[in-house]
Amino acid sequence: MPGLDDTNTKSQILKYTKAREALLSVHASRSDEALRRKNRKPEDIRSPYSRDADRIIHTRAYTRYIDKTQVFYLVENDHITHRVIHVQLVSKIARTIGRCLRLNEDLIEAIALGHDIGHIPYGHFGETCLSDLCFHHNLGKFFHNVQSVRSLDAIEDQDLTLQVLDGILCHNGESNDTWLSPDKCTDWAAFDRKVADNEKGIRASAPVTMEGCVVKFADTIAYIGRDIQDAKEVGLIQDYAEIPKGIRKTLGTTNQSIVNTLIHDLLDNSDTEKEGFISYSSVVEEALIDLRSFSERHIYSNPKLTAEQDKIRVMYQTLFSRYLEDVENECRKSKIYTDFIDAPWVSQEYIDATQPAGLARDFIAGMTDRYFLKQFEDCVIPRRIQGVFR
Repeated sequence: MPGLDDTNTKSQILKYTKAREALLSVHASRSDEALRRKNRKPEDIRSPYSRDADRIIHTRAYTRYIDKTQVFYLVENDHITHRVIHVQLVSKIARTIGRCLRLNEDLIEAIALGHDIGHIPYGHFGETCLSDLCFHHNLGKFFHNVQSVRSLDAIEDQDLTLQVLDGILCHNGESNDTWLSPDKCTDWAAFDRKVADNEKGIRASAPVTMEGCVVKFADTIAYIGRDIQDAKEVGLIQDYAEIPKGIRKTLGTTNQSIVNTLIHDLLDNSDTEKEGFISYSSVVEEALIDLRSFSERHIYSNPKLTAEQDKIRVMYQTLFSRYLEDVENECRKSKIYTDFIDAPWVSQEYIDATQPAGLARDFIAGMTDRYFLKQFEDCVIPRRIQGVFR
């Protein structure tokens, strides 16, 4: 029996992939459209997008999802959503939508798995703290979607396809987009300009693929009701009845009903056969925007959740200053060297091209909440010496 590296076997698998993708919508992405920047390795038995999903899962950055805050930082509760659960929810929801709309599920999965790689300790408030430091050190502002691309395309240099990286860049579910059609981006020069615009704060245009559009919507579907559920779990909201009646009537009264309503409405109002767009109905669109506003007031800006923000800001300032100084002084014993700059999984090309402040930014951005706290403690709390001085 021939091995999987046998030319005939690969040819048969390629024919099967083409036959399977022939059943997809005319607006779906095909494997033969996949565009890599470097092409260091020949394609194998997997489709290019399935291979990208595997590459993302095996990165160090993906492993660190396990201890990154979704919304409720500094909350001791094992039943609230962390980043790793959110990413899985986005992937599942997006693939469900994609299957119904006859889109490429391999591409959807890869985008979904990598979309929040760039999120940093203590959620969106942490992003605000790091962004202020970056701006002060002439790096521009910090955006987690750009950091996701930087992590996968530069720091760990996974040579992902343009279609996957573009979907990750354009994923932000925090925006109020309720209708999306792909915005074509046909080469790497155009994609790099898109990234550069985002680094300047110019919001990303729509994703280049229908699959990217689906993930962008799925991001919202995955968190909007789940955040309400988590807020109830930790006591920020006592009951779903606190949500305005009009929103509950349109979207439902539980996370399950909200997810179900949004998915079905999206399927009923999207067109992947002729015009090529993803959309909510106007009624659901209005209710969803209202629910975001409710969550902003009652959850994300709740004083009980934000009470420790001044301390977190000091932690960011302290660590950034320490690591920047360590790089400028080439302190090789520093954690920024041992755990990042000198790590074998970090691209030397990236290290050579990045200024010290950028290295400090990226080291901190990649930290889990627990590692971030430990580094701060090591930085400010004196160590006890065991026995005698040596």
